[in-house]
Amino acid sequence: MRIVVIGSTGQLGTDLMKVLGSDHEVVGLTHSDIEVTDYSSCLILKKFDPDVIINTAAFHKTDLCEDEPLKTFSVNALGEKNVAMISKEIGAVCVFISTDYVFDGSKGEPYTEDDVPNPINTYGISKLAGELYTRWNPRHYIVRVASLFGVAGASGKGGNFVETMIKKAKNNEVIRVVDDMWMSPTYTRDAASAIKKILELGLPFGVYHVTNQGFCTWFEFAKEIFEQLGLNPTLESIKTEELNMKAKRPKFSALKSMKLPKYGIRMRKWKEALHDYLVEKGHLTK
Repeated sequence: MRIVVIGSTGQLGTDLMKVLGSDHEVVGLTHSDIEVTDYSSCLILKKFDPDVIINTAAFHKTDLCEDEPLKTFSVNALGEKNVAMISKEIGAVCVFISTDYVFDGSKGEPYTEDDVPNPINTYGISKLAGELYTRWNPRHYIVRVASLFGVAGASGKGGNFVETMIKKAKNNEVIRVVDDMWMSPTYTRDAASAIKKILELGLPFGVYHVTNQGFCTWFEFAKEIFEQLGLNPTLESIKTEELNMKAKRPKFSALKSMKLPKYGIRMRKWKEALHDYLVEKGHLTK
C-alpha cells in the first residue's frame, strides 16, 4: 500500500512512519508540507496517489482550545473535512485519529465503539465534528486513541506525561497528580501497530477504539512510572478542581474495543506497554 501520514513527526505520526514503513510505501507530511485547514494546500495529497491517508494533525491543547475555538475547529473539523473530501475524490481510504474526549465521562466504565459521543469541551466537540466529516468518505476508519505516550513526544506539548513525571522526580519536585480522572494510557507504538493491522486485514470501515488494555487514574499512572523506574519522589494525590483548568474534562474516559478482538487484534495491558516505552527511551535497560 502507498500510505500518506499527515503529521508524520508528531508522537503517533512518528511511530506510524516506523511501523508502516517496514512493509509499505509511506510518505510523511509535516505542517510545513501541508496545511490541513487550507483546501488548496491539501491538494498535494493527490500528487502521491495514495491508497490510504492517515490524518494525525490536531490542535489538542485542551485548555487553549476553549480560548481559540476558531483555530480548534479549523484544524480538527474543517481540516479533516478537506482530507475526507480529497480522499473520497481519489478513492483513498481515510483514517482520522480521534479521541476519548468525544465522551462526557459519565458512564463510569470504559466506552466502546457503540457508545454515543457527548463531548463536554471545545476540543472534544471539534474532534467529534471531525469524525462526522470523515464519514463523508464511505471508505473510512475513525480511530479513537487516548492518553498517548511515545518516544517522539507530543508536538506542541513538549513531551508527554511520562517524561514530565520523570523530569519532576529527578528535580526533586513535589509532584501533585489528580486521582479522580480515569483513562487508558496508550503507547503510540502499540496504537500504530494496531492501525497497521486494521489496514492490512481490510477490516470493515467504521469506528475503532485503539488503546492499551485497562485503565487507571493519572495518579496511579504516575505511581506505576516511578515503581518501574525505582524512583521514590514525593507524590501527592489531588482533585481535578484543584487545578482550576479552563476546559471541563471527562471524569472517566477509558476506552475499550469490542471490535478488534473479533479480528484477532489484541492490545496488551498498559503496564506492559509502559515498560517497553521506558526501555525504548533508555530509562530502563530491559
